[in-house]
Amino acid sequence: MMLIALLTTALLFGGMSLFSFGFAAFLFTALPAETASPLIRKAFPHFYLFVIITSAIAGFSMIPHDLTSSFLLLAITLTTLFARQILMPMINAATDNGQTKRFKVLHTASVVLTLIHIAISAYVIVRVANL
Repeated sequence: MMLIALLTTALLFGGMSLFSFGFAAFLFTALPAETASPLIRKAFPHFYLFVIITSAIAGFSMIPHDLTSSFLLLAITLTTLFARQILMPMINAATDNGQTKRFKVLHTASVVLTLIHIAISAYVIVRVANL
């Protein structure tokens, strides 16, 4: 079970990092904004679903080995559910309604949340590696 937990946490860390620093950045440098924006908007529900499933598997797999790491991973699951079901629709509505200031605030919250998730998953990998 520990191996599943560790590998799934590594997949979570790598997937979030690649999407955030690779895919999203690439889209906006390779495509015009009017093409990249709708594409990234369609990708986010899938990204969030990946994070929800992966962090849940990692979190539940970690329970027998390290409750702190399990709690942290399951916190990622819950806060990503919030991001996917509540925050993302609010960001999309702000964009659709031309609410630039509201979009910036909500988008910043989403970016900060993702960076926190990446940091937590990195912490868990290091923590488990040192058990």
